[in-house]
Amino acid sequence: MPGLLRGIGRTAVIAGTATAVSNRVSRRQYNRWSEQEEQQPQAQEPAPSAPAPSAAPATASTDDKIEQLKQLADLKSQGILTDQEFATEKAKILGG
Repeated sequence: MPGLLRGIGRTAVIAGTATAVSNRVSRRQYNRWSEQEEQQPQAQEPAPSAPAPSAAPATASTDDKIEQLKQLADLKSQGILTDQEFATEKAKILGG
């Protein structure tokens, strides 16, 4: 019975953490998009032949992934996640 309760507790912590991370990422992304939309009318539109800069979204995505990986590492170091659970979640974050 203690093993079952421990498993349930671990699942609850992982699910809660995943939800919190997902919500934080969504809020951060929404705020960035809102800021871009506010700045867009003020900035001059690029010439039709000039491509729009695309480095900012890639950097934001990388920052979010790094933050998620740090949180996963903390959960693993606290003993909440096993090596296998850590590897599975890490693969999901990295997209592979």
